[in-house]
Amino acid sequence: MRGLFLGILYGVGIRSFLKVIVGVKYLNREALKKEKQFIIVSNHNSHIDTLAIMGALPIGQVQHVHPIAAGDYFGSSKFKAGITQLFTNAILIRRSKNTEAPNPIELMSAAITKGESLILFPEGSRGTPGKMQEFKKGIGILLQMHPELFFIPIYMKGMGKVLPKGERLLVPFDTYVHFGNPRKCKATEVETIVKEIEEAILELN
Repeated sequence: MRGLFLGILYGVGIRSFLKVIVGVKYLNREALKKEKQFIIVSNHNSHIDTLAIMGALPIGQVQHVHPIAAGDYFGSSKFKAGITQLFTNAILIRRSKNTEAPNPIELMSAAITKGESLILFPEGSRGTPGKMQEFKKGIGILLQMHPELFFIPIYMKGMGKVLPKGERLLVPFDTYVHFGNPRKCKATEVETIVKEIEEAILELN
């Protein structure tokens, strides 16, 4: 039932809303159908980024894809955490060095081991529209741990103008979500893996 709920919510409702009302355009969306498991990596400018990616997924795939979200923001209360996980299928991770909370890399790696896919924004937080921030090394560690896993680069343009940081109202605007084809990292060291992914995303701009 949960898979059906998420599939209809994103594959029908959210996708239609974003394309018709907001003006989101998808480029090479068929890339999502080429592999069963992957990590989606994308630049990040708006809370709507996650919805746009989830809305592009095939209906039967949505329940097996988990956005990685900041637990201190989206999980600041049990109610907020429950709503976030119910409607976005997110895995909430800590951004602080609180040793009592589960290790973020271990949480993500466990999901991958179970056959699940992830959506990760390597910048860590929303930045200035049109300008990518420095990538954090978490994605490099994950792909070093799971070299068999494909990653799908995405470049999003215009999302920061649809729902700018600090705003709550959507503004219709021509936006693009450009999917790259699934690939495996050629690099083996964390720093070079991160650099390879960053370059793969920028190639789509």
